[in-house]
Amino acid sequence: MRKISCRYRQHAAGVIQSAITCAVATAIASPVNLPFAPLLSYWMNSWLLSWLTMVPIVLLATPWVRRLTGVFVQDDLP
Repeated sequence: MRKISCRYRQHAAGVIQSAITCAVATAIASPVNLPFAPLLSYWMNSWLLSWLTMVPIVLLATPWVRRLTGVFVQDDLP
């Protein structure tokens, strides 16, 4: 499998993190009274929409989150 450059590690992490977060959130928000097949279809459509919405937000917010984290987290000592 061909890998992407390490230069894009932060972006890849954001895409993966947003996919997992959206999967969990849509599973929690899905109706519980549907049979399995309609529930799976509902969940997949909801997950895809939320993930496509969150990827750009996560990628744009990451630098700000890192700076804000730097306000609260001490750098490693030498």
